[in-house]
Amino acid sequence: MIDELRRAPLLSRLEADQLERVSQHAQRVRLTSDQLLFSQGDAAERFYLLLAGQMQLYRLSPEGAEKVIEIVSPGQTFAEALMFLNAPRYPVCASALMPSELLALDAKDFAVMLRESVDTCFLLLGALSQRLRGLIGEIDDLTLHTATSRVARYFAAKMAPGQRVLELDVRKGVLASRLSVQPETFSRVIKSLSAQGVIRMEGAQVTLIDPDALLAIGELHERLETGPVSIGTLGSLRP
Repeated sequence: MIDELRRAPLLSRLEADQLERVSQHAQRVRLTSDQLLFSQGDAAERFYLLLAGQMQLYRLSPEGAEKVIEIVSPGQTFAEALMFLNAPRYPVCASALMPSELLALDAKDFAVMLRESVDTCFLLLGALSQRLRGLIGEIDDLTLHTATSRVARYFAAKMAPGQRVLELDVRKGVLASRLSVQPETFSRVIKSLSAQGVIRMEGAQVTLIDPDALLAIGELHERLETGPVSIGTLGSLRP
């Protein structure tokens, strides 16, 4: 478990004794596809490191509609900022998009450990600052870019230089929600990009036909660095 903890950027610089302490208070969690991890409003006693699979964090409207806030990939942590609140509760729901394995970390004990180490506090502060930068980027994208531009930017960021075929790793409805696009609008955007000869989409496979056109539609000057991508990171990585 210590080796698994060390792979997470948030935990990678902890000392060996700190990792040992975290592991002693950690629990391994395995979820099936679509299984709920926690609900909006539940007491936030733990934060999580995703080891394998994929998770979605989403909020529920009063009418029961879901808005995907983040898609979590292996190696990422989530809900860690809540440890600084008194009697914290999760502001979102979390469920597995596919069979997933996580480590549930004791938030209260981790906060105690932070009080004992200034360096660890600054490490976590840096990670949370990066998260904040992504959220600011998300506001930027949502206010300054159309639905078509947001979809194009997502595809451009997910494809490495020279790559022409992308296999979507999330369901289209989940991706549409993450990009703040209605499912029917997402379908229209895909049809429009296909009609313009920019992409071709068959099932979950996207084939890039005209890279320059995709970058222009996404209002990008060059490809973004590939990796875990959200609408927020697109804004923070804008050239």
